Amino acid sequence: MTGARPTKILSVKDQIAEQLRSDIISGDLPPNTKLNEKELAERFGLSRGPIRDVILQLTKEGLLISKNNVGASVNSVLDPKMQKLMINLRRNIEVFAVEQLVDSLTEKDFTELEEILNELKAAFEREDYTEVTKVDISFHRFLIYKAGGDELVNIWYPFVMRMRLNYKRITSGVECVDEHRQILEALRSGDIKLATKALKANIR
Repeated sequence: MTGARPTKILSVKDQIAEQLRSDIISGDLPPNTKLNEKELAERFGLSRGPIRDVILQLTKEGLLISKNNVGASVNSVLDPKMQKLMINLRRNIEVFAVEQLVDSLTEKDFTELEEILNELKAAFEREDYTEVTKVDISFHRFLIYKAGGDELVNIWYPFVMRMRLNYKRITSGVECVDEHRQILEALRSGDIKLATKALKANIR
């Protein structure tokens, strides 16, 4: 497909992590669901070692919580005060990122962001809301990575993933894509004030 972004080759562990993320985001694994290492190993046809690695990874991301002698479970839904705090922390990180990006994004970067928006629109048209969530996150992750590399992504990622456990603000496809396009266009024009405003309107 001309102009499409290349498909990433994921390791087996990354594929399993991606599947479990999808299961959590979609609600197939609801909050507080206990994960059984043995059952997951059987499901994915692996030994328990790689499953433990995936559980550790998703715990660092904030999607799972692990307790000694109890095992891992899907994290609980945040109460409204904590959710509000998470939103504010995420906004602060993303505003910081946008401030670093003024006049530094290339035409190639904008092309890639446009492709992400096309994927977002297509996911809405398919009514695949798990994919909508993942593509939405990938748009923001692209900006975060461009601003501060893996270090900033590692700070930001647990906030965005934890918020997704009780994320109810699925807007219409047109509105969601438009919100992201406003961020993109403000960055393209180098208008930091407008980019910040668009970003804050999107993260709520």
